[in-house]
Amino acid sequence: MLRAATAILACLALLALGCGGREDSTPVACLEGADVYEDALTAAPGQVLLDGETPISACLTENQDGGDLAEVGAAMVGAATSLNAEGRAEPGGAANLELGYLVGAAERGAAGTEGIHADLVRRLAVAARYAPGKQPLPAAFLETYREGFDAGRAGG
Repeated sequence: MLRAATAILACLALLALGCGGREDSTPVACLEGADVYEDALTAAPGQVLLDGETPISACLTENQDGGDLAEVGAAMVGAATSLNAEGRAEPGGAANLELGYLVGAAERGAAGTEGIHADLVRRLAVAARYAPGKQPLPAAFLETYREGFDAGRAGG
């Protein structure tokens, strides 16, 4: 009788865990660092997939583990910081488009997560729109950024 009860409890525990994984777990590609995001973003404004299979918006899951959120956030903000520097050096270039796409895709992913990614999205926006000395960003930077943002928000 005790063995049967133990077996039933074990089965229930496995069902509660989803038999090996949660649907809301962070895809592995999202945890591989800023370079993975930057490499994938070269496909913007077309379909951007991390490691060829994961959209950026899928990196922000509904009940994301705090450690995963920190890793994803660090990778995204790192990519945004790098792309911002490139974009300021060449306003209107590919880096502005990629940067906008990253932020738009992150907003798309965060839209259904009940606010747990709000701070990350704010940090991304700050990193993306950074300008030394609080100088305004050039119109070409902003226009190309917006094009990328719209593409990322629509399909990222």
